[in-house]
Amino acid sequence: MPGLLQEQLNADPWKIFVCCIFCNMTSRKTAEPYFWKVLERYPTPKDMACADFNELKNMIKDIGLIQRRTKALKKMSYDYINIDWKDNPAKLYGIGKYGSDAYYLFCTDEWESVKPKDYALKLYQEWLFKEKTNEHICA
Repeated sequence: MPGLLQEQLNADPWKIFVCCIFCNMTSRKTAEPYFWKVLERYPTPKDMACADFNELKNMIKDIGLIQRRTKALKKMSYDYINIDWKDNPAKLYGIGKYGSDAYYLFCTDEWESVKPKDYALKLYQEWLFKEKTNEHICA
C-alpha cells in the first residue's frame, strides 16, 4: 500500500518513532519536509538525543507544538538507546498507542494482533491482510 511515510523508513524502529512524533497532530503534508530535514541533520538516535535543544526547536518551529515535539524527539531518542523498550514501545517517552501500533505494523511480524485506532494505520493493516490472503490464494 504505497503512500504512508513509514513505508519509506525500511522498518527502522527509531525512524518510525520519529515519524510518529512528527505526524502527531500534524498532517503528513506539513510534517514531511521537516521530518526529512531533521533526519538529515540527526541521522541516528544518539545524534538526536545529543542535539542542541534550541537548534532542533528552530528546525521544526513552523509545524507547531515545538516545545513538546522537541522534548519528545530528544528524550525518546535517549530512551531508545538506554532502556529496554522492545516488549513495550510505549515505554519510550512520547510514544503512545499510535507509535506502538506503527512499530508493530512496520517493524515486526506481530502486525496481525494490532488494533490501530489511527485511520491510515487501519487501512495499512487491512492492506496487509489482503496481501497475505492473496499470497495464500496464489501460492
